[in-house]
Amino acid sequence: MTIASLRPAESPVLAAGDVARGIGRLFARNDIWCLREVPLRNGRRADLMGIDAKGLVVIVEIKVARADLLGDAKWPDYLDYCDRFYWGLPPALDRTPLDGEAYRPDTCGVIVADGYDAEILRPAALEPLAAARRKLQVEHLARIAMRRHMALLDPLARATGAED
Repeated sequence: MTIASLRPAESPVLAAGDVARGIGRLFARNDIWCLREVPLRNGRRADLMGIDAKGLVVIVEIKVARADLLGDAKWPDYLDYCDRFYWGLPPALDRTPLDGEAYRPDTCGVIVADGYDAEILRPAALEPLAAARRKLQVEHLARIAMRRHMALLDPLARATGAED
């Protein structure tokens, strides 16, 4: 049985962290390495942001509640910071709104995940960033990853400023 085939009655209530973990495992198997909660230069924060083997930037916006999905008007702000954009949802969440034109189904992919794994239901279209913008994003992600790694190794080495 695949994750996407689970009916709501069979699906446990999942938190965003569970969905992020499942997507992270899917991405790792596909050589996409990501970070959670990445601040963007426009003041938004990507739930997951990563880089694939070709250096393309991927963002995933996770929604675990219908009201949050329907009420999110800020998600288009992420499109200027990635080459591919996905919605990440738990199996029990109704995905039909994502087929509506307001959610740009021709551009945005859909991933269904639980705390153990994930499945891409609709691939995200490639909307290439300008080379200079991609370079900035990759450097931004690298600096955040190094800062977080250093903080794990030595909590006293934490920078006092906010993440890039």
